[in-house]
Amino acid sequence: MRFAVLGSGSRGNSALVRSSDTRILIDCGFPLRETLKRLARLGVEPGELDAILVTHEHADHVHGVELLARHHAIPVYLSDGTLQGMRKPVQPAGLLKAGDRLLLRDLEITAVGVAHDAREPLQYVLSDGRRRFGLLTDLGSATATVLECYRGVDALIVEANHDSEMLARGPYPYPLKARVGGQWGHLNNQQSAELVAELGWETLQHLVLAHLSEKNNTPQLARQCFVDTLGCDPDWLQVADQHSGLDWREIA
Repeated sequence: MRFAVLGSGSRGNSALVRSSDTRILIDCGFPLRETLKRLARLGVEPGELDAILVTHEHADHVHGVELLARHHAIPVYLSDGTLQGMRKPVQPAGLLKAGDRLLLRDLEITAVGVAHDAREPLQYVLSDGRRRFGLLTDLGSATATVLECYRGVDALIVEANHDSEMLARGPYPYPLKARVGGQWGHLNNQQSAELVAELGWETLQHLVLAHLSEKNNTPQLARQCFVDTLGCDPDWLQVADQHSGLDWREIA
């Protein structure tokens, strides 16, 4: 089982998960041409994708979904609320609700409901029966359900969106600061590190920090917060950025 990130940040998000038989794209927040370029960088043709999973309707996650799915006949799975909120709706292969499990070839996907200011947002845990991968971004607070679903994953991409002090001093107007920092917005570095500590990070093979704000965070601040909170090796931590994403990582 392997995973990679096409890019992560406020200007576009997309991740790839593959097993021996299955290739799944989670979100597609980039224009079609840019998506194809980033897929090619990872050695994947769009026609090889078995499905697109969509987390929620915000543009940085769905901008390219409809075109990619239509041009390359890729099935799309998402919640009904997300579908209703999309500016460019798709013809879904299936509608998901929090708690649903979906089997796509040799991968089982669990849809996890999260606290975020979208219509019906979901995040996902994927398993090939031996290993479990979790994507967990775009949430303002972690519920008991989130802790239950993500505990014991072998690899985790987790949001470390902002540094609280940078957000407070930064250029955003107050209503936007309140939204980003609220319980339905995005996790700050400290909240994210504490969540990972509660999940039990010692058994993780990979921990990737994602969805870092370009205006309200830096990779250095995010890394240091996790090192201070977890006591982990800074060289073990990985960061998925907006431009280059993250190359393939193997889950043994």
